[in-house]
Amino acid sequence: MRIVNIIAYILVIVGAINWGLFGLFNLNLVSTVFAGARTAGSIIVYSLIALAALWLILSPIITNGVLWLRGRRAE
Repeated sequence: MRIVNIIAYILVIVGAINWGLFGLFNLNLVSTVFAGARTAGSIIVYSLIALAALWLILSPIITNGVLWLRGRRAE
């Protein structure tokens, strides 16, 4: 689950950077990389970013408030 959380954070950061660039410079980075906002690559990336955001919202609920980013310590 730790790997999934790290990947989710990276995807959400990519989404935030994309929104920041779009707001400041009217540059949609994902659309630029995949040559269009409605291409298959763009849709996949947008969907993965949305799923990552949902995961980061739901993961602490599923794991009783714990979001693992490091290995578990032996108690």
